[in-house]
Amino acid sequence: MAVAPTNTFAGNPLDRAGDRREDAAWLGEQLARDDGYCLAIWEDGVLVEQGRSESRIVWLAPSFARDATGDDWLFLGLWDEAPVFAVRFSGEADPSAGPVEGLGRFIDLRTAAAVLPGREAAMAGAAKSLFDWHARHRFCSACGQPSRPVSGGWKRQCEACEVPHFPRVDPVAIMLPVFSGGAEPICLLGRQAIWPAGRMSALAGFIEPGESIEDGCAREVLEEAGLTVTAMTYHSSQPWPFPHQLMIGLICEVDSNQARPDQTELEAIAWLTRDEARTMLAGRHPDILAPPAFAIAHQLIRAWVG
Repeated sequence: MAVAPTNTFAGNPLDRAGDRREDAAWLGEQLARDDGYCLAIWEDGVLVEQGRSESRIVWLAPSFARDATGDDWLFLGLWDEAPVFAVRFSGEADPSAGPVEGLGRFIDLRTAAAVLPGREAAMAGAAKSLFDWHARHRFCSACGQPSRPVSGGWKRQCEACEVPHFPRVDPVAIMLPVFSGGAEPICLLGRQAIWPAGRMSALAGFIEPGESIEDGCAREVLEEAGLTVTAMTYHSSQPWPFPHQLMIGLICEVDSNQARPDQTELEAIAWLTRDEARTMLAGRHPDILAPPAFAIAHQLIRAWVG
C-alpha cells in the first residue's frame, strides 16, 4: 500500500498520550518537570526564531505552562518521553516586547507554515486549533453554564451538569475536477472573490451531517461548477488549523468541460492543461496564481500534473 504524502500541518511527531493525560496526577508530574518544551501562541501567531537557513520555533521552559491558568496552556504530548506544552498569551501588547523579549518574534501561522520545519508546523497547528476551540466553547452546550479545561486541554467539563465536551474537527472535501474526454486532459480551478488577484485553487466544501465524503465531493462540484462527478480518487488529507478543519484531498473525474461558476462560492473558473498547470505551479502563468505550496490544493494539482 502506497504511503500518502505528508502535507503541511500533518506528521505531528508527538505521542499524544491520550490514555495518560486523563490522569491528573500524571499530568501534574509532567508540568513539574524541567526537561520539557513549551511553544507560545499569541493572536494568530507562533513565536519563532530566525535561523540562517530556516525559521524555528522558540522552545520556552515548561515553567511558562506551569504559570499559565485556565485554558491558556495545553499539554500537546511527549517528544522522546519529554513533555511538550503550549501557552497562549492574551492581550493586545506583543509578548515579544514583554515576557519573551529578545527570544524571537510572533509570525502568523500561515506565514510560519511556509518556513517552519514540517514537524514544528504540525505541533504549532495543533496548538492553534485547540486554543481556538477553547475560545469558542467556554460554555456548556447542554445547559449553558461555564465549562473548564481538563485532560491537559483536550477536553472541557461542564461545572454544573458535568457533561464532557471534546475538540471538534470539521471535515472538508477539497477536490480537483478533471475532464479527460477531450483532446487532452484538463483540470478545473475556481476563484473566490476574497482571494488575492489572480489566485485560483481547487474546489472545496464542508461535509454535511449524514453525508459521505463521496457524496459531499459530488454535491460541491455540482453546486459550485454545475458538473457531475463520475469517479474520484483519494489523494491525502491535511489538518488545517484555521480554525480546525480536516481537508480531505480528492481528484475527481467529471462528465463535461461545460463548467459554470455559481457566483456565490466561485466568481470565476479556468480549465488548465497539464502544461498550463505546470507553468502556473512554477509561477510563470500570465494570469493565474497557484495556491501556496503549503496548501493541499497545491499538492493535488502537482500530483495530477505529475
